[in-house]
Amino acid sequence: MDHLKRQEKNGGVGSRIQAEQAVLSSSVAVTSPYATNKFNSKRVKRALSAAGMFSYLRERFTSHLRERSRRRARLVSKDGRCNIEFGNVEQSRFVFLIDIWTTILDLRWRYKMTIFISAFLGSWFLFGLLWYVVAYIHKDLPEFNPSINHTPCVENINGLTSAFLFSLETQVTIGYGFRCVTEQCATAIFLLIFQSILGVIINSFMCGAILAKISRSKNRAKTITFSKNAVISKRGGKLCLLIRVANLRKSLLIGSHIYGKLLKTTITPEGETIILDQVNIEFVVDAGNENLFFISPLTIYHIIDKNSPFFHMAAETLLQQDFELVVFLDGTVEATSATCQVRTSYIPEEVLWGYRFAPIVSKTKEGKYRVDFQNFSKTVAVETPHCAFCLYNEKEAKAKEKKGYDNPGFVLSEVNETSDTKM
Repeated sequence: MDHLKRQEKNGGVGSRIQAEQAVLSSSVAVTSPYATNKFNSKRVKRALSAAGMFSYLRERFTSHLRERSRRRARLVSKDGRCNIEFGNVEQSRFVFLIDIWTTILDLRWRYKMTIFISAFLGSWFLFGLLWYVVAYIHKDLPEFNPSINHTPCVENINGLTSAFLFSLETQVTIGYGFRCVTEQCATAIFLLIFQSILGVIINSFMCGAILAKISRSKNRAKTITFSKNAVISKRGGKLCLLIRVANLRKSLLIGSHIYGKLLKTTITPEGETIILDQVNIEFVVDAGNENLFFISPLTIYHIIDKNSPFFHMAAETLLQQDFELVVFLDGTVEATSATCQVRTSYIPEEVLWGYRFAPIVSKTKEGKYRVDFQNFSKTVAVETPHCAFCLYNEKEAKAKEKKGYDNPGFVLSEVNETSDTKM
């Protein structure tokens, strides 16, 4: 400031401007370290937030890929579809045409409806061409200028369009109108009989296929649902794997039977690797695993004992296992007497150790039983041993404590005590 005043006294305008610029530059020089530190701190925060976001997205992407690969490795999806494809099949596709009925039933609806429409339109057009050929050979068309006394094979066929309409009217038997076959030529009579018979066959086959597709027991299986997760907890003093299953319809499944298969990769003592090796898993309800009274949701369980493949698994090592538990439910539909099968699967991430299912059935004041499906897949944490082997050893230890053991080496000897005290 003294420097500025001295320049003002000198009266130089240019020197005053230079002084003001010097003061501004000095003030900027003084405040620049603070501004720089503040700017750097903002850059660091932005960099840290960007790095955190990048690591979060990378972790989510990695977990998504891991989960997706796990889903791809599943043989049976949650809704029962099988994830398998066949390659290098030596037999030709002609074998599927031999069993044409099953092939048609297994087709998806869009392909089935395409075949349905194509079968009728194709037959109508094909026979329309044949009727046109008959009229052309017999010279019934207007371009031949037939005489007044000429009797055509089919009345009022003037071209391909009218021949197509006559074919349609013949096959679906909707009434001829003013087009009809005359007794003039035997070829037309034979073609009429042949189209009528073939039309009945096409109608019977396609309508039967549509009806069979609609009434398949596979659709009934969609009203049978399994819990999203399987749980492992104690039941009746035993460690069990529990699954809940429910029938969404009031109609029953007759002769229901439930069982499971554990799919895993095993190596035999000879060194052979067996992929998708199947191990039987026995599931029971309180009354067994057959002829289930399936009027309300049931909790089926598998006892984890020494013969169970889950015996050597623990809560800490469950997620490290590589298996797939496939559960099957077979039964007969009460309304149609058709057998159906429902299936689902569980992978290690879907098996919860130390949980049980929440209650789902209650009784109302009116005396009716009410099922709350909001708690169908809900689980509750309970105290559970972390392995079946530990529970088994604990039971053995308690059983040994209750028993008495004789020691043959133990000998009871009497000792005479003498008093050495003198009065």
